[in-house]
Amino acid sequence: MADNVRELRKSPEASEQRESTTVVVVGAGPAGLTVANLLRRSGIDCVVLERRSREYVAQRQRAGIVETRAVRMFDSWGLADRVLGGVPYDGILEFRVDGERHLVTDDDGSEGPSARLCPQQVLVQKLTAAYLADGGDLRFEAADVSLHDLAGDRPTVRYRTADGTLRAISCAFVAGCDGDHGISRAAVPDGVLTAHAFDHGIGWLTVLADAPPPAHPLLAVSPQGFAAHFPRGPHTSRYYLQCPPDDQPDAWSDSRVWDALRARLGDRALTPGPITDREIFRLRSLVHDPMQYGRLFLVGDAAHIVSPMGGKGMNLALYDADLLARALRDFVSDHDETGLRTYSQRCLRRVWNDQEFSHWLTRTLHDAGDDTHTGPFHRSLARARLDRLFTSPAAARGFAELMTGPDLAE
Repeated sequence: MADNVRELRKSPEASEQRESTTVVVVGAGPAGLTVANLLRRSGIDCVVLERRSREYVAQRQRAGIVETRAVRMFDSWGLADRVLGGVPYDGILEFRVDGERHLVTDDDGSEGPSARLCPQQVLVQKLTAAYLADGGDLRFEAADVSLHDLAGDRPTVRYRTADGTLRAISCAFVAGCDGDHGISRAAVPDGVLTAHAFDHGIGWLTVLADAPPPAHPLLAVSPQGFAAHFPRGPHTSRYYLQCPPDDQPDAWSDSRVWDALRARLGDRALTPGPITDREIFRLRSLVHDPMQYGRLFLVGDAAHIVSPMGGKGMNLALYDADLLARALRDFVSDHDETGLRTYSQRCLRRVWNDQEFSHWLTRTLHDAGDDTHTGPFHRSLARARLDRLFTSPAAARGFAELMTGPDLAE
């Protein structure tokens, strides 16, 4: 496997150290670390830059289901056993409507490995360990990262190390994997990207607690609003409560949280536990088109945000990473530019498919509950959609396919 070429010398412009590599990956979340691992397995040298510390990145709490299609992707690269922690997900979701239980499976009948209940921090820790064990170059606490000459043949990525040293990396490609507020998308000139944004007008209070997890991921509808209960470990749960998007976390005392959860989940015997984290976020969707500018390719949240309903955000990032790694491999090994030229188009097909499903599920579960804003007509429509899901085998199969992550024909 090729090693990074480091020709360290003083720049005539400033006292910066210069080096070169094939790909610079900006961001060490699931998207960036997946790109880096796949490139490493393809024999392509790369450098990963992350502005946060390793300890911070390893502890970031996010969604916890790696869907079946993503598990198959890691398996095809020979990485599934190394990077997928957690436990196999049995594919059963519980919907609770006014306290009445309905079990729905996302098993679409296809063969192969099943989805995994794998919190993001576990995936990130394992991806980090695998990349470093394979000799990967991962640099934490990279400050003041900036991208230059993206439209040329050899972009330059500049940053400052923790000890203040200025470095400049010349590369063939940049993978922008640093999220919605990162520097990668901000480096694209105005007018190049079209942003498609949608605000759902819904807030969620998310609560992490040392409390028993549910037997199955639980989504609940009630006149008081939406609620959810998800496992985050053998003794840890993540809860969600619908709230006004401009609400404040400190308005939710522990007793208010547990009272609301018991009422909306229809479980008066719900076991409470110490709350270790709580925050409020606004449900929104965002797609940037195209996902490429010159030699910069946007991956995951740097290109698109999806409502958390359906657990598609992290899985879309993994899909982007796989497509980009394969496209770069084809270009480096065979000078085949097809994958790079079609990267944005192929990714966005999946993005819009998952956006539509997430939007459908978001509107259904929120409209079916508290009808203060949507009214009784939309509430009745949403309840009809849920009834069809619970009673129609055809509707259940369609839901299962979308939850699993269909293999869209390329």
